[in-house]
Amino acid sequence: MTLKIIIGLLIPFLGTTFGSFMVFFMKDKLNVKIEKFLLGFASGVMVAASIWSLIIPSLEMSSSLNKFSFVPASVGFILGILFLLFLDCIIPHIHLDSKEPEGIKAQIKKTTMMVLAVTLHNIPEGMAVGVTLAGALANNATITLAGAFSLSIGIAIQNFPEGAIISLPLKAEGNSKRKAFTYGMLSGIVEPISGLITLLLTNAILPVLPYVLSFAAGAMIYVVVEELIPEAQSGKHSNIATIGVAIGFVLMMILDVALG
Repeated sequence: MTLKIIIGLLIPFLGTTFGSFMVFFMKDKLNVKIEKFLLGFASGVMVAASIWSLIIPSLEMSSSLNKFSFVPASVGFILGILFLLFLDCIIPHIHLDSKEPEGIKAQIKKTTMMVLAVTLHNIPEGMAVGVTLAGALANNATITLAGAFSLSIGIAIQNFPEGAIISLPLKAEGNSKRKAFTYGMLSGIVEPISGLITLLLTNAILPVLPYVLSFAAGAMIYVVVEELIPEAQSGKHSNIATIGVAIGFVLMMILDVALG
């Protein structure tokens, strides 16, 4: 079981690593259409994962509350949004297509701030994997180990293009391929770390598991609405991003239903 948990935590990180490795094979910059599609795809995966792997189990666990079963899911979701909003306001970072840094002002290299932006996105994904694994370990009827793995695999799939999207621009800015790969890979290390921390807090989490599941969902949706969708829909070829959302959403839904 321990080995399976370790694998479950590492799968999303491997997705980022393999994506970052593409810097050794691809040109300096992704084609705009491909980048738009990948941003949309990542958005679709995260939305579907939030619904099927997090919010629905949260509602099912709270069914004993009858007509108030929506309370844990609603409260946790809002807290997740506020948590990411707080991190967004304090962590200095800059997005790929932006010239204006966000968060607290700090004398940090642009490269580091770009990596921090992606790292910020990865925190809720690691939490989501950790909390579903915690639920599976507790033999919760609504969360199976297979379901937790489907979430982990889905996040890894959307992390693959994310790794490429962060490493290729870093190379285009003059960094060596090895350095660009390292930065891209390190942006994903926060996922197994945040997932492990969540697992270590299992005893504290279990009594409020419905809240924590929806908390992770809220944090993921914040990333989608605040960052991924605006970037995907800006400029030309927004229709390609929309197709990416549809494909990512359906793929994650299939994974969760088939494996969960």
